[in-house]
Amino acid sequence: MRKVILFIATSLDGFIAGKSGEIDWLFTDQDYGYTDFLKTIDVVIMGRKTYEQVLTFGEYPYSGMEGYVFSRSLAGSKDENVRFVSGDVGELVASLKSKPGKDIWLVGGSEVIQPFLEQDLIDQFVISIHPILLGKGIPLFREPFPVKKLRLKDCKTFDTGLVQITYMT
Repeated sequence: MRKVILFIATSLDGFIAGKSGEIDWLFTDQDYGYTDFLKTIDVVIMGRKTYEQVLTFGEYPYSGMEGYVFSRSLAGSKDENVRFVSGDVGELVASLKSKPGKDIWLVGGSEVIQPFLEQDLIDQFVISIHPILLGKGIPLFREPFPVKKLRLKDCKTFDTGLVQITYMT
């Protein structure tokens, strides 16, 4: 069965971006398993702010994949890359999991991650912790969310100090 995977990077103090959304602190010197991970997915789900940031990177990096962006203002429309949706994340996940395919990547950010946590829809967490303290920023997890015990599947360390932890539900 398809899994929903949160594959995301965070600072040591738990921020996925600086207070203005900046991500220039993320390591880009190595692949850190990203290419291999992309081979395992065929659907991406993200929030509107994350999507808008992805578009600033140049060519859309997830072309050929089914894409969904949660947005209250653009729901019901689509562009050349994604469909804009709103409403219950559980309905979308149930629909996607009922179809054959690869895994589903929950790209982020924290606003779209929250309802996935609340509805217990994340099957695997792959969190790359960068050895940096930002002090302020956009948190990886927003409150409220339920207590959830996870089990460690893997832990990789890199010479840059980055630690990548994989947890299963």
